[in-house]
Amino acid sequence: RTYSGTETEGQLLNSFVQYFGESLGRKIKRMPLIEETVLPGDSLLTLPVVIIGNGPSGICLSYLLSGYRPYLSPEAIHPNPILHTKLEEARHLSIVDQDLEYLSEGLEGRSSNPVAVLFDTLLHPDADFGYDYPPVLHWKLEQHNYIPHIVLGKGPPGGAWHSMEGSMLTISFGDWMELPGLSFKEWAASKRRNIKSDRVMPEEIACYYKHYVKVMGLQKNFRDNVYITSVSRLYREKDDEGRSHQNEDISTQHLEMEDGQKSLIKRNWEVRGYQRAADGSHVPFCLFAENVALATGTFDSPGRLQVEGEDFPFVLHSMSDFGAAISKGKLRGKADPVLIVGAGLTAADAVLCAYNNNIPVVHVFRRRVTDTSLIFKQLPKKLYPEYHKVYHMMCTQSHTVDSNQHSAYTSFPEHNVLSFKPEMKCVLQSASGLKKILKFSVALVLIGSHPNLFFLKDQGHSIGHHSNQPITCKGNPIEIDPYTYECTKEANLFALGPLVGDNFVRFLKGGALGIARCLAIRQKKKHELIESGDGGGDGVP
Repeated sequence: RTYSGTETEGQLLNSFVQYFGESLGRKIKRMPLIEETVLPGDSLLTLPVVIIGNGPSGICLSYLLSGYRPYLSPEAIHPNPILHTKLEEARHLSIVDQDLEYLSEGLEGRSSNPVAVLFDTLLHPDADFGYDYPPVLHWKLEQHNYIPHIVLGKGPPGGAWHSMEGSMLTISFGDWMELPGLSFKEWAASKRRNIKSDRVMPEEIACYYKHYVKVMGLQKNFRDNVYITSVSRLYREKDDEGRSHQNEDISTQHLEMEDGQKSLIKRNWEVRGYQRAADGSHVPFCLFAENVALATGTFDSPGRLQVEGEDFPFVLHSMSDFGAAISKGKLRGKADPVLIVGAGLTAADAVLCAYNNNIPVVHVFRRRVTDTSLIFKQLPKKLYPEYHKVYHMMCTQSHTVDSNQHSAYTSFPEHNVLSFKPEMKCVLQSASGLKKILKFSVALVLIGSHPNLFFLKDQGHSIGHHSNQPITCKGNPIEIDPYTYECTKEANLFALGPLVGDNFVRFLKGGALGIARCLAIRQKKKHELIESGDGGGDGVP
């Protein structure tokens, strides 16, 4: 990578420091996590933590790293008597300072990560049983627990919520979308927003997250319009304190070299990228981080069918593109239906969007309508009537029942797309092998999305549960320690949210708790080493 304009780069790095205010400069000499070693000739900033992604995962982690601590409320009684007894044992300690493995033992919930289940039941006790109990926690800002960090995001705080289709309701209740310390209902009331139901539109959630960063005083930690191009580990020869170098090809298993050769030890992370300025220009930067937290979510790369013709311009892969086509009138008066591929909630949103705009739909999906793993089977009818309306059409308006292909809606269960043709035709194949050709006005492929970790070595394939495979939320999330959220295959690299299987905002907050506790413990140990006069070394022990 060749960067020009070093003066501009230096100006951007200076703005990082200014953005933090003087507090970062004051803490550098006494902050246990800070290491000031930089490459000769480079204007590099070293931070204890760099968070990549400014959605709810990144925001919640910044909240905890900023010194906010949860304590058991004096009057609170958790409905789980065993958990409540454990909480009473250390009432004087914040949850961050307690044994998370001990507290989460025996708890069950809709996340495979135990700390996520723990934190969710503290914030929303017995929510899955339909109860609306208040949180059993109250929050205190403890400035001495602040760990300097920076949150880097492509857009404003809130991440992908700012780009979601604004006319659809969220799958989760508004209360479940809220972050610690700020009630969503109270915020909505203060803004005089008329929330008609427990479920809200994405634009409301996006505004809430943006406001949350401001009202909690987290702005100094956030940088918008930032794009990461590389996150790589630096190495240093053990007997060469004055020089460091990068070698991405050295595996963690072969850091110790034989035959008398010099050994290498892992050093800080190097984070490179650029910030997009108001005039559209790109200002590059490079900084060091002792720890990196991945909070990028999974909306970066839409899932693809990997079939012939999928790159034609009339084959879309996002609701926003579909909404834009409708608003521009591109589908008005079209005789041929819209072809929608997928059986998830986003595909159902597209069906509803087309249906509400009087656009005929052909709906293709691989599963049987009786498949118990369909998301519609997991949603109560009273709470999600619009999705059950789609599911009802999927079941009752199949092509085998209604032979009229130009009705308002026709479903093709147990069908795969074989190819798209330039004359705007699609070749389908049924489970029995029978092929069909359908004509359409526009195709919309909505089969999920995947994170884009291109900035990591091998695109992060080495840190998943299944090595050398792409990271996916369901099939191959990043492998982490269940209590610290540190990657088991890469020290000082953390991950939370959808990257570790927690798709719902309710549960991603547990990742922030686990990471904050891990870094707080290491900060304390490093501080003790410094006070005892034995505080050498790189990074956090």
